[in-house]
Amino acid sequence: MAQTAKRAATYDDLLAVPEPLVAEILFGELITHPRPAAPHVITAAALVQVLGPPFQAGIGGPGGWVFAVEPELHLGEHVAVPDLAAWRIERLSSTLPKTAWFGVAPNWVCELLSPSTERFDRGDKRLIFTEAGVAHAWYVNPVLRMLEAYELREGKWVTLDVFFDDQEVTAPPFAEISFPLNRLWPLNPPPIPQA
Repeated sequence: MAQTAKRAATYDDLLAVPEPLVAEILFGELITHPRPAAPHVITAAALVQVLGPPFQAGIGGPGGWVFAVEPELHLGEHVAVPDLAAWRIERLSSTLPKTAWFGVAPNWVCELLSPSTERFDRGDKRLIFTEAGVAHAWYVNPVLRMLEAYELREGKWVTLDVFFDDQEVTAPPFAEISFPLNRLWPLNPPPIPQA
């Protein structure tokens, strides 16, 4: 029995997805998932509060970056929505879109891992970010209180470091500053060690 060829998802398919869902097109497949849970949203906001002043505003850091929360990225045939993304200002300043999406790959992405999205974040989306030349990726797990930092080298993702609980984070592309990891989960700080 012959199988019917599966039709690749279109942008119109993505636009038809009901509002509370996040929709992406990864390798021709329409992927939907619920909006992030509260711990993920709070962690994303905390990370922007940590990185934004020194890297976007230049307060206590070099400046020169632009951050976006859940940007819609059109990367070739793919439509990906990382939890956070950042561009070096010179990469984006001449091509700032007037659309609701970005056609220029970011220099850095950050995914907040959850059971419903981790397979795509570490699988298809990582391949898409590799193809697009995204130089750095961070994966943050608010439940495990962990941050993984990666760098793209010669088409392969190299683990730079893994941080846990309240360890001091110093990681490219934002290695000009450091911060205690527990700043990312203000409602779930690590336990105080017993004497």
